[in-house]
Amino acid sequence: MGFLESFSEIRTLLKNIDLDALGKLSKKVDLNRMMGVVSKMSEEDLGKMLKFMEAGSGKKKAPPVVNGDFYELSATLTGEDREIQLKVRDFMETEIRPIANEYWNKAQFPMHIIPLMAKLNICGLTYKGYGCGGKSALLEGFVAMEMARVDSSISTFFGVHSGLAMGSIYLCGSEEQKRHWLPVMQRMELIGAFGLTEPEVGSGVAGGLTTTCERKGDEWVINGQKKWIGNATFSDITIIWARDLADNQVKGFIVRKENPGFVAEKMQDKMALRTVQNALITLTDCRVPETDRLQNANSFKDTANVLRMTRAGVAWQAVGCGRGAYELALKYTLERKQFGRPIAGFQLVQDLLVTMLGDLTAMQTLVYRLSQLQDGGVLTDEHASLAKVFSTLRMRSIVDHARELFGGNGILLEYDIARFVADAEAIYSYEGTKEINSLIVGRAITGESAFV
Repeated sequence: MGFLESFSEIRTLLKNIDLDALGKLSKKVDLNRMMGVVSKMSEEDLGKMLKFMEAGSGKKKAPPVVNGDFYELSATLTGEDREIQLKVRDFMETEIRPIANEYWNKAQFPMHIIPLMAKLNICGLTYKGYGCGGKSALLEGFVAMEMARVDSSISTFFGVHSGLAMGSIYLCGSEEQKRHWLPVMQRMELIGAFGLTEPEVGSGVAGGLTTTCERKGDEWVINGQKKWIGNATFSDITIIWARDLADNQVKGFIVRKENPGFVAEKMQDKMALRTVQNALITLTDCRVPETDRLQNANSFKDTANVLRMTRAGVAWQAVGCGRGAYELALKYTLERKQFGRPIAGFQLVQDLLVTMLGDLTAMQTLVYRLSQLQDGGVLTDEHASLAKVFSTLRMRSIVDHARELFGGNGILLEYDIARFVADAEAIYSYEGTKEINSLIVGRAITGESAFV
């Protein structure tokens, strides 16, 4: 380099030096020594030093927005459907999140939210006619996810009413029954429950119900018990499934709460989904008119049609529970400081967060495709069962990692995550255990039934 070039660079350097800042720095460090050290540094080390200096310059960089939809699947919804999704999210954030822990802790249901939820106009979202929306199963999945993202109990309440109870009437009821019941249930003027599970018969109900029905003239007499029946302590009607003593086939009935011989007793001391009001139902010579028998429910295959439809919704629920836990954990790590910095900046924390996000994204893409199959009319039992198995397994893993990131605070209800951990256990088991759903998929892929 020539003399003139060197002189020019020195002059440019002097013009850009803050002499006041240089004077202050000379009082703190030996500038000659510092220049000697810096001149010997590699470009890589200089880059690291500059990055460190910029980080300590006092300029705070805003953290990324907490968003569990990493692949932006919601962006594929139509404008109208996206608006419905966001309307549900706003309802859950403003009306449910502030009260979720209180009602969960008291094991009570916030009855005042029912008319507020009715205004969303989302009950029976996929059903055509009868005041229902006629929307896609994909949108219904997003709605289930948005609810479970904040409170799985509310999502379960809604799924029982809109999915299981209304769905039973929609798929198995006569035209007259549909016209009579579905519009009022869509407006949430009447609330429904679904009674299939029994004290000694859970996920294996296809093997035979112990609750029986017998026709006597224009009435049916039902005897037996049902257990774990969500909403049943306050529902106006409960769909009861029973085995006909005459032909050994499963029949469905719309049982009103005032029917003689029908008693619903609240189950106590649950550790999960505490806001959901589960009941032990006892039917003692409960008489139901023939007009309240589901006219198109003549075997367990008809019951299975309802379960296939709602099992897909439970998979979406698992996604919502996992997403809620992930987003809570990510937000917490950005706010919680240890050793003078947010724990989100620690390697092991980021490794857990990425593991959680990977599981969540795999779940989301799986159920997204599941709903596409449902909308295409090609959904099978094994499709729904695989989604339920995988999603609930990954959900469990996500909430476990989330609680770990909260440390000791993870067992305090005020941080929300403890509720997610507990509720995940119920979602993991209901609408078919892992084992039952695995055997459904196993039978499909091998052609061999392993059911005993």
